[in-house]
Amino acid sequence: MTTASVHGLFLSFEGIDGAGKSTHLDAAESWLRVHAAEVVRTREPGGTPLAEALRALVLHEPMDALTESLLVFAARRDHLRRCIEPALARGAVVLCDRFTDATFAYQGAGRGFSTETLSILERMVQTSIALEPDLMLEPHLTLWFDLPPALAASRLESARAPDRFEAQDADFFARVAQGYAERAQSAPQRFVRIDAAQSRHAVWQQITQALVRRGWLAIMVAAGGGPR
Repeated sequence: MTTASVHGLFLSFEGIDGAGKSTHLDAAESWLRVHAAEVVRTREPGGTPLAEALRALVLHEPMDALTESLLVFAARRDHLRRCIEPALARGAVVLCDRFTDATFAYQGAGRGFSTETLSILERMVQTSIALEPDLMLEPHLTLWFDLPPALAASRLESARAPDRFEAQDADFFARVAQGYAERAQSAPQRFVRIDAAQSRHAVWQQITQALVRRGWLAIMVAAGGGPR
């Protein structure tokens, strides 16, 4: 992605179920709403009425890996056109709970679906029209919350009734975790690995240190016209 062509800032939060990414997304959102002019929090699948309806199908209805992948990318296309692209065009900071890396981790590595096909769908769905022709939109920065699957599973034991993904076995989540590791290795300039086994305070410190080290913290504050 050519970051100079986009006025806003797009951050994704990734990790297996139970890794704690949503907790730290809450913290990031609260901090940014004090310092940035506009913050848009969203999620995948979801983020628009159509994408949320598709999310419900993906999480709760039985289907094969191809159907699942197509529904996820259909939701993503609507999400991009109706939510993410307009927000970036306005100069907002967009915080997204999962994006395409999750598709490669869950549908690709977890389900064993063709990553070549996923790459084709990624290019088709994420090519931006609103921001710049032929631009494949992806996050400027991805925070990957890396946690051993066994520890993640223990955190989920007291959670609500599991959806189709949360109910998968340990082998599935081991494959998903490996899928995330491979995605991070393939895009080190975009990924920041967060050790999610640490205390909540230590994780937040690692997040802010990574943002400062990479120069993103100042950009996040400046995005959309500076502090309120």
